[in-house]
Amino acid sequence: MKIRIDKARCVGNARCWAVAPELYPLDEEGYIAIEDFHVPEGQESLAKRGARACPERVIEIVEE
Repeated sequence: MKIRIDKARCVGNARCWAVAPELYPLDEEGYIAIEDFHVPEGQESLAKRGARACPERVIEIVEE
């Protein structure tokens, strides 16, 4: 599974980070710091919860 993030649309709610800080790091201004990553095995559920927590829906789950 892969996660894609549209950083340009992130408004800094940090709800993804609140659910899974190790998967969704924030930059020094409180916005998502990464654009995409492969989800480590065993953390798929946590990654999905973090994506669903985003009210702006800037996080896309890509099943591989």
